[in-house]
Amino acid sequence: MALAFTQCIEETCGRKQDPKKNAHQCAYCGGLLEVKYEFDPFDPEVLRSAWHQRRLSGEPIDRSGVWRFRELLPFVRPDDRIISLSEGSTPLVGTRRAGWWAGPVHLTIKHQGNNPTGSFKDLGMTACITRAVSLGVRVVACASTGNTSSSMAAYASRAGMKAILFVPYRQISAAKLAQALDFGALVIEVGDTFDQAFHLLREIAAEMDFYLVNSINPFRIEGQKTIVAEMMEQRAWRPPDYIVVPGGNLGNASAIGKGLRELKELGLIEKVPRVVVIQAAGANPFYRTLATGSRELLAVDHPDTEATAIRIGHPANWKKAQRVLEWTGGFCESVTDEEIFEAKAALAEDGVGCEPASAATVAGVRKLVRAGKIERHADVLAVLTGHQLKDTDYVMRHRSSEQECRQRLRVEPNLEALRKALESVLAVPA
Repeated sequence: MALAFTQCIEETCGRKQDPKKNAHQCAYCGGLLEVKYEFDPFDPEVLRSAWHQRRLSGEPIDRSGVWRFRELLPFVRPDDRIISLSEGSTPLVGTRRAGWWAGPVHLTIKHQGNNPTGSFKDLGMTACITRAVSLGVRVVACASTGNTSSSMAAYASRAGMKAILFVPYRQISAAKLAQALDFGALVIEVGDTFDQAFHLLREIAAEMDFYLVNSINPFRIEGQKTIVAEMMEQRAWRPPDYIVVPGGNLGNASAIGKGLRELKELGLIEKVPRVVVIQAAGANPFYRTLATGSRELLAVDHPDTEATAIRIGHPANWKKAQRVLEWTGGFCESVTDEEIFEAKAALAEDGVGCEPASAATVAGVRKLVRAGKIERHADVLAVLTGHQLKDTDYVMRHRSSEQECRQRLRVEPNLEALRKALESVLAVPA
């Protein structure tokens, strides 16, 4: 059986830790931890076949796009209770208009908005809450800009736990807040930014015996990394040239990099795609740090972007993400809110909806192609992290008066008025 342990990521430390302890920081230096394995020998073809066969299974564990790849998650014991909502198994969607708009590139979308609570967070939460159950946890907590909170609330409810979430006051979309409340979470509105809420949560968590499920929890990363196995299987194990993700707290980029490394070491892929992180210009500490070559994070104390899911100024996982970009030869870019809106509109023309933060990926691809950093006609896989209905207020704010006149008509309830209204908007210009 594979051996699992946690280890400090700091090069000056790197000490192994006791994986049975509820810890997310190194006991010696305070650095972040990651879960490591000494895997049993695998035959790649046998493993691929087993994963494929599970897609035909009716067992609940096999319907999950996370637990179907459970050989990659050997921290779970055979008798552990798995907390799942059949997460994962999200589609790869080809694009035509959006690909030409962004490049032209061969653009494929991995849409994580099709998860149970509407975001990629579910992949990490099923692993994290399963881990919490094995430790006998009663109360889980997170700080959130929205998606983590709704995911945590759903999976905690499934497990029979109490969920407490810390959110910045009036800085979370109503749709995401409604999800968390519907699942029974206790909501603490505190501070003006995610970073303030997260700092206070970390200060009080140990005192109140809360189990943190933010992405500094290394077991969150374990669930999220399975997206790589799923997307490679969907592509017949032919990696793309680039995998592009939005960057907020940078757990997603960290997880994708970890997944790629393990698949490469296990002989499941030969080529490693370049990982690209896209941040919003008003919340781009990782971009600024890499652009200046700083050895320390250049934090943004007052992050400002309408892409609320990535409105984070002090990303906790920046060192993990930095290692991923160095290993894969990737890079980071920053895009404006206007560029994000244009990308969201381009995706909508292809029938693909997403929350604003997701569209940052496609905006970044366009900018990087124009700058010559991504070659024209490259094979690009963009991860969309959240569902279109996660932030409906954003859509309504960005409808122009002209669009409103074309798309929303108030008509008197009689046939003649209806006929005139339809003729006026459907008439083909001469």
